[in-house]
Amino acid sequence: MAEREAKPPWSAVPRAVKAEVARILGSPVASAERVYGGYAPSATFRLVLRNGRRAFLKSTYPLPKGSAVVWGVADEERAYRALGARIRPWAPALFGSFDVDGWHGLVLEDLGPADVPPWTARLVRRAAHDYAAFHRANLGMRPTAVATATLWRLFTDRWPKADLSRVARLARGRDDEALEWLDVAYPQLREAGPRLVRARTRRTLLHLDTRSDNLRVRRGLRLFDWNFACVGPRELDVAAFAQSITAEGGPAPERFVEAYRERLDLDDRLLRLAISAIAGLFAQRAPEPPIPGLPRLRSIQRRQLRSSLAWAARLNDLPDPGWLAAVPD
Repeated sequence: MAEREAKPPWSAVPRAVKAEVARILGSPVASAERVYGGYAPSATFRLVLRNGRRAFLKSTYPLPKGSAVVWGVADEERAYRALGARIRPWAPALFGSFDVDGWHGLVLEDLGPADVPPWTARLVRRAAHDYAAFHRANLGMRPTAVATATLWRLFTDRWPKADLSRVARLARGRDDEALEWLDVAYPQLREAGPRLVRARTRRTLLHLDTRSDNLRVRRGLRLFDWNFACVGPRELDVAAFAQSITAEGGPAPERFVEAYRERLDLDDRLLRLAISAIAGLFAQRAPEPPIPGLPRLRSIQRRQLRSSLAWAARLNDLPDPGWLAAVPD
């Protein structure tokens, strides 16, 4: 198992930051539990205040020179402030933010501890229904300066940037089989992103980073980490979320789609283009060298390569990519 991210303990948080958090919340912090789960080394804590209230703290901090870690908190804060009314039923409340001593943080409603994985059929159905409600509530949304209509396109043009020989080498002992499969499938898969961009569809607000580490679901779907919020085709959000559940050992993505369609329709063609494009994202990223400070990132990307490419193969009537079984976690 890969090592965990090196997240700072509460004792490493500067006094000035702690004082500002207390000012925002109206009470000093009595205890702080360091939270793991995501794939970045941001400082994250579940807080209990002296007055008994709870809150969640997420913050960046000064990184060593040359660090490859890229923070997204500034974009996330802009999304919370600009999209508050649209995301509030599904997002935690933002109590405040701070920028102190090189620490830029958000003070949010505490949504409780992680509740998935494991993903059960019941939780998948609940998540799908609530995700459909989120998309339905924002159908026809116009782009804004924060939620643009172009950000999502950055995640759909990756097949031409993927090195197929490096992807094939991930399938240890079956790399020749993998490369042969990729050579056959590539012409069809590489066109998915451009076709999705050109497609006419009714747009909605997208979260675009919906994974178990960015949500709670047992008491209704709640989403955080909104730094990729944008306006685009809901099929892209659905494809990305559904394959991530499978990558974490949950049901096949078709089960999520089936439940989602009980609340909101999906275009089969757009869904096929979306998952094909997403598979290209992981084909590009999964073979890359590890990033210092992000020890588990390539592992989850390899798992998502397996789930997304297998689903894309089914939807495109491509031969079964059995070689994916040789791609390690």
